[in-house]
Amino acid sequence: MVKNPLSFQLKAEDFLPATEEEKQGLVVMRESVGFWRDSLRRLVKNKVAMVSLFVIIVIMFFSFVVPSFYPYSYEQQQKGAENLRPMTYSQAELDRIANGEKVTPHFLGTDKLGRDYAVRIMVGSRISMTVGLVAAVIILVIGALYGSIAAFFGGWVDIIMMRIVDIIYTIPDVLLIVLISIALKGPLAGLSSQAAFGWVGIVGPNLVSIFIVFALLYWVGMARIVRSQVLVLRESEYVTAAKALGAGNGRIIRKHLLTNCIGTLIVTTTLQIPSSIFTESYLSFLGLGVAAPLPSLGSLASTAINGMNTYPYLLIAPALLISLIILSFNLFGDGLRDAFDPKLKK
Repeated sequence: MVKNPLSFQLKAEDFLPATEEEKQGLVVMRESVGFWRDSLRRLVKNKVAMVSLFVIIVIMFFSFVVPSFYPYSYEQQQKGAENLRPMTYSQAELDRIANGEKVTPHFLGTDKLGRDYAVRIMVGSRISMTVGLVAAVIILVIGALYGSIAAFFGGWVDIIMMRIVDIIYTIPDVLLIVLISIALKGPLAGLSSQAAFGWVGIVGPNLVSIFIVFALLYWVGMARIVRSQVLVLRESEYVTAAKALGAGNGRIIRKHLLTNCIGTLIVTTTLQIPSSIFTESYLSFLGLGVAAPLPSLGSLASTAINGMNTYPYLLIAPALLISLIILSFNLFGDGLRDAFDPKLKK
């Protein structure tokens, strides 16, 4: 007797054990991974981001490692070696070579004072990278704390704190840097005479003023981004549970809210680095950066403008390096943003 296909009557064959082929069909083809591992896997697949990261590592190697064993220092002046072309020697160095000595050529030539330009480029990029990294950390710490506190408490606290942010947006940063550098010139000169603060005299009051302005003004963008994230997260169930269990406000902000904003914080901080590097470079270009003889990419470009027609490579080298650093950090930051975006998981 043929069973009616529309009948709901059960068959004994439906309850037989599954075959090996049926079991293999139920095997999950992709293992379960966490957020960080999945984000890292997407980042590694992004070839542009990986190339940018490689370029950043190479630049950092030449900036922080190579100058330590390079045969010339950034402030060493060689008489008779002024304005040498790339890969050339001075007459004194040619005489040393003739006597059997091994002399390293000036890969990018020398400047008008006889200083090797390659090592000055490397030290200048070290200054610019250091400023960018330190400024990004300062902006991260101040902006994340300020924005999270404003969003968590809300009400009149949020209104007052965000109106302060609106006021800070109107302050001109260049004018403030000039005023602070003038005000700190005397105190920093006395402070640099102490052994523990000798670095202040090396970098100069202008660079110290730049860091102060970063701490005073440049965190407002980070604060607004964090505030928008915390406004959503503070209504989550785990925040309500933490309050019910007696957790303090500081612990909730630190352990629950900021921890769940970590992806946004990493991406925003990475994109803040090139912005800080560019700010330092153009301020150094205007003469508001590091103190001589310490070089910066912006100050090197500013000095090279006077001889642009005769020695164009002195301007091209720092300008290209600034562009390469900023482009690499921007592309890597875009890769991080794509990797940490849950909407792009598939």
